Amino acid sequence: MHLKTIVRPALAEGRVVISDRFTDSRFAYQQVTLKGVVPDPRGWLTALHDGWSLTPDLTFLLVIPPAAALRRIDRDGLREHFEREEVLAAVQQEYLARAEAETERFVLIDAEEEMEAIASFVEDAIRRVCGSQAGHRRR
Repeated sequence: MHLKTIVRPALAEGRVVISDRFTDSRFAYQQVTLKGVVPDPRGWLTALHDGWSLTPDLTFLLVIPPAAALRRIDRDGLREHFEREEVLAAVQQEYLARAEAETERFVLIDAEEEMEAIASFVEDAIRRVCGSQAGHRRR
């Protein structure tokens, strides 16, 4: 629904779209969930989404050791299914595999750096990409 009602119309108007999670998140988490359920989770998901999903022009991947991520989100020990170290490690491996396969699109960021430094770096990178793609439209 997000793609149909927000992303595609904005891109059709030539606007920049920034999402906090998108295709890569879907693939990373669903591949971990489907492991052992379907023979080839990556292939199955690719076939399922082929023709209607979009690939971002640029993806910032914040990389942090799963144990450090869990310390940041600790809420009195109450955690969701994906908020377990072994699950986060598997999800991170899926993200990193995607990043390795598409090095021109991914920018890996050490998420243990100061938040202000990360925000400044990302903002500068977005401005560079938007400036270099003036008039670029993806449909």
